[in-house]
Amino acid sequence: MAEEKKQSSEKSQKKGITWIIGFVIAVIAGVVWGFSEHNADNQETNTEELRVHYIDVGQGDCILIENGSDTLLIDCGEIGKQDIVESYLNGIGVAKLDYVIATHPHSDHMGCMDKIVEAYDIGEIILPHIDESDVPTTKYFGRFLTAVENKGLEITEAQTDRIIKIGDGECRIIAPCSEDYGNANNYSVGIIMTHGENSFIFTGDAEKLAEKEMIDSGRLSDIDVYKAGHHGSDTSSSPEFLEIIKPDIAVISCGEGNSYGHPCDITIENLSTYTDKIYRTDLCGTVKIASDGKKLDITTERG
Repeated sequence: MAEEKKQSSEKSQKKGITWIIGFVIAVIAGVVWGFSEHNADNQETNTEELRVHYIDVGQGDCILIENGSDTLLIDCGEIGKQDIVESYLNGIGVAKLDYVIATHPHSDHMGCMDKIVEAYDIGEIILPHIDESDVPTTKYFGRFLTAVENKGLEITEAQTDRIIKIGDGECRIIAPCSEDYGNANNYSVGIIMTHGENSFIFTGDAEKLAEKEMIDSGRLSDIDVYKAGHHGSDTSSSPEFLEIIKPDIAVISCGEGNSYGHPCDITIENLSTYTDKIYRTDLCGTVKIASDGKKLDITTERG
């Protein structure tokens, strides 16, 4: 009888120990799970919102990228558009530009760049390498060079595969891929920007030759947002290029009633193969796309 009581007591003790061990494991697992969830929440919270502003400057390009306190301006539009650009930048509290990229020396992309250089503190100005025979002798370009010199700034040539950090976003230069084109459009600086799971591509006025070089370089992949090349002209956005990037969203910078017929019907048709989310500054005004690293939020000035 005493032996049975002893065995029963040992079993009770073992059950008690087993329960305590199980309880401790459960508590530890809960703490670890909670810590992991807390870290995941922190990581999500720490992802800054990145904003891309496709500013309506009429028949031209002007794009501002901002993330936290970091800013990058791609082009600025035509001669005389500085008031629109400065009003927009000042209106959203931009006091400095960490990077300014002039994709190529055409006035609808950098016509008022001298005024932007004069008006803002600028960290770095980036232009494509341009063969000496293709360097423009236009007045607006001369004024730009004078403004750069007067501010004590230097011009950096775009180098493929260079990474530019904008907050927790990353811009990789992917073009131009050659040094001599004889066509200013094909000198355009091309950029792929990633922010978490989201991606954007900007190609200036790069035409089909430059697009083919980007394809052949192996730097392209699926893209979420495509700033359509050359204002939606049929010289850009080739079917081969679109088939590689497969954009979910397209933004076309063009002027209302422009004399070039931009965007071309064939470009809209080609883009429509991949997306029905096509935003045009001539119809929508300024287009703003915000990224939290996972989803994209699109707002337009009108339309």
